[in-house]
Amino acid sequence: MENVFVFDHPLIQHKISLMRDKRTTTKEFRELVNEVAMLMAYEVTRDMPLKEVEIETPVAIARTRVLAGKKLALVPILRAGLGMVDGMLSLIPMAKVGHIGLYRDPKTLEPVEYYCKLPDDIEEREIVVLDPMLATGGSASAAISFLKKKGINSIKFMCLIAAPEGIERLHNDHPDVPIFCAAQDDRLNDHAYIVPGLGDAGDRLFGTK
Repeated sequence: MENVFVFDHPLIQHKISLMRDKRTTTKEFRELVNEVAMLMAYEVTRDMPLKEVEIETPVAIARTRVLAGKKLALVPILRAGLGMVDGMLSLIPMAKVGHIGLYRDPKTLEPVEYYCKLPDDIEEREIVVLDPMLATGGSASAAISFLKKKGINSIKFMCLIAAPEGIERLHNDHPDVPIFCAAQDDRLNDHAYIVPGLGDAGDRLFGTK
């Protein structure tokens, strides 16, 4: 599908496999999410614009390139999206961080917003929305719709594992938003969990059930 990028890097695939293992501890799981997010950040930021500058090295004057254009903002969907923030900030420490709180109604499976806090200059930034799991796509689509209502047009979505149903929903609702995922799984089960997936990412990140 156009505008969908599934990572095949061996390090990412190895770490995703470890995350899937139900024996992986909370500490290990949290570290793996952080590491995979950092590895994915390379590709997610690949199209960031550069400008040429002149720098004096200890040897000579060099013409080299630095980042130009809009700055970044990371917007994790609470709560599981928080686990991906530190890995991204390791590579792009200048990024600001906003938060959107959504939960899925257990009966309708539709997202309900309960919290939103964004940087004051959010409209001037390129946005990466973070959520480990793209299941039904409802929460991701709702979060992106909310950002667009704020006048934000440059948005990417980054997750660890995606179901085909979630990719289709997000692509249909927001065809302009690139989707980056570390793995695409088979399907959703009757409870809207990704199969084979890795369970509830929030519970595994924070040691809750």
